[in-house]
Amino acid sequence: MSAHASPRETISVGDISITYLPDGEASVSETALFPAGTPELWNAHRELFDDDGKLLLSLGTFLIRTGDRKILVDLGFGDHTVAFPAADGEFRSGRLLTSLREEGLTPEDIDTVFYTHLHIDHVGWTAQGDALTFGNARHVVGEGEIDYWSSLGDNPMAAVGPGGVLGPLEGRADAVSDGAVIAPGVSVVATPGHTPGHCSLVVSSGQQRAIILGDVLHCPVQLSDNEVSLVFEVDAELGKRTRDRMMGELAGDPHAVAAQCHLTGSAFGRVLRADSRRSWTTLSAQGVS
Repeated sequence: MSAHASPRETISVGDISITYLPDGEASVSETALFPAGTPELWNAHRELFDDDGKLLLSLGTFLIRTGDRKILVDLGFGDHTVAFPAADGEFRSGRLLTSLREEGLTPEDIDTVFYTHLHIDHVGWTAQGDALTFGNARHVVGEGEIDYWSSLGDNPMAAVGPGGVLGPLEGRADAVSDGAVIAPGVSVVATPGHTPGHCSLVVSSGQQRAIILGDVLHCPVQLSDNEVSLVFEVDAELGKRTRDRMMGELAGDPHAVAAQCHLTGSAFGRVLRADSRRSWTTLSAQGVS
């Protein structure tokens, strides 16, 4: 069975809901993006590939509803279909606002935008022209993230590359640090490595918990072999330590849900551990709606 991008779906975390909003998908070369991966490792994960033999990655956003708050976590790739030569592939995107409407919401309803980091596939809907797409929202990013990308100039994977979001965000983005609470039941955890200011979100209500990982994890092969890092990691060694820490925490809590926007089949799942090995299972595979 070939891979398919994650669909729009919702989970409940106590009184809080998290909805995955699809924006698109990317078909890429696994060896270009993850050079440390071996043929044997990829052959054990053929369910991650599309009909053309490309590694499929979902592109999307998470919507958190807690009380009367409506928060978007990351903003997808934007309304683009472009070749991505660095990964011998293509990005196809543009569905986010439609996905939001399917939830009965408009951009004006969003009160907070939280960026896990500022790579271009997470900031694509930040602005339309010079105007912020979610003009009523507070925009929040991890401490040091804007400073880092601003210092690099026109880097094609940064927010100052295609899409140029740092201009529209100037004076509108708040930096937050580890432990910050951005809404009831929603707090920040610093997860650096992929980028210097990369952060994840912990969503908790009652005894239930979910972690929106950002790009701590890109695909399940990294659970089989933590040495398999994305070629675009800013600090790959720190990223490995962060991933090991977060995956260990998730595997140690069998009731904790993980949420990751690049996974296929479902954006929601759990990290399992058996005989010191970690694996990924989607919530649908466990029969959980």
